Amino acid sequence: MKKDNAIIGHVHLTVGDLERSLGFYRDLLGFEVTSYISNSAVFLSRGGYHHHIGLNTWSGKGVIPPPRGHSGLYHFAILFPTRRELAEVLKRIIDAGYQVTGFSDHGVSEAIYLDDPDGIGVELCCDRPKEEWNIGDDGHVEMVTEPMDINDLLNELNK
Repeated sequence: MKKDNAIIGHVHLTVGDLERSLGFYRDLLGFEVTSYISNSAVFLSRGGYHHHIGLNTWSGKGVIPPPRGHSGLYHFAILFPTRRELAEVLKRIIDAGYQVTGFSDHGVSEAIYLDDPDGIGVELCCDRPKEEWNIGDDGHVEMVTEPMDINDLLNELNK
């Protein structure tokens, strides 16, 4: 029996400073503000959706992130529809001098890893066409973690 594809919708994040977080999600990653709730929450989107990311200070402005080694969100992923869009974001990150924590080629996708200003892990990725995925004899997708060719990704900007 074939199962329907699941789609995970938006993510809401508790942050310590809305303006600082807007500098990351809006200015660096390219999301657009769709609405505010007074001065305690802001919602952002790409492509006209009501919101992909909600940021709030409902736990109090200046709240600190949980220390490493505690349970919670490891990271969330932002899937870009094209490799060029991923390259555009990477260029903005490089130009801003923002610290990246890793780059990976997973066989099925390419991924850039970084932490937002509150230490929340963010994966920026673009899937390869499904025809390029390796499927094992057992029918499972075979993923890998290999070095990503950053220069090849940035060459998308020259096409």
